[in-house]
Amino acid sequence: MHIEPGVVEGAKIVLSYATAAAALGYAAKQVWETARCDGWLPLAVRSVIATLLVFSFFEVLPHRPVGVSEVHLIMGSTLLLTLGAAPAALGLAGGLLVQGLFFAPSDLPQYGMNVTTLLVPLFAIHALAQRIIPSQTRYVDIGYTQALKLSTAYQGGIVAWVAFWALYGHGLAGDNLVEIARFGAAYMAVVLLEPVVDLAVLALAKQWHRLSSSRWVEPRLYRGA
Repeated sequence: MHIEPGVVEGAKIVLSYATAAAALGYAAKQVWETARCDGWLPLAVRSVIATLLVFSFFEVLPHRPVGVSEVHLIMGSTLLLTLGAAPAALGLAGGLLVQGLFFAPSDLPQYGMNVTTLLVPLFAIHALAQRIIPSQTRYVDIGYTQALKLSTAYQGGIVAWVAFWALYGHGLAGDNLVEIARFGAAYMAVVLLEPVVDLAVLALAKQWHRLSSSRWVEPRLYRGA
């Protein structure tokens, strides 16, 4: 997911700075709370892992421009379930920044929009996970329906934010609406794949018992709240 250059221009782009600041501010709150519970070193290690994974998702996995943005397999719910909300947020923001600085400098002006689009749905599914996954259920034991709900919410949030930026930038022009619809249709196809990836990763984690005592994964992965 990358907003294409030119979707939002001029003074309008200032709004993206405000939304990104709010998203990163909330991420900082999550970081502080996670560090108090798990320690700064485990948080740092998990964040670096998340950053490397996100960068590979953007640069290595197949992706293509469709309409007003690009279609990526970001696997936000996988990052959340295995590494936690704060490391996932830092990984998404960091991976996006590394890509922009070293591989796609044309994306840097859109960084505020892109980081908002990735982080706000992440925090939404973090809250959703607390509601749909019983507190005593380990993440390695969740079912397809729960994984599908998380994936649908995350991808749906991304599509909603991309649509917002496109409408904010170019309004209700017919061509703009068509491009938004093309992107939304292509991106929601990711929903069919991501829950399967989530469950495959969780199944591997469940078999890899050595991780159960590790500080380098989300604690809920192997034990209830």
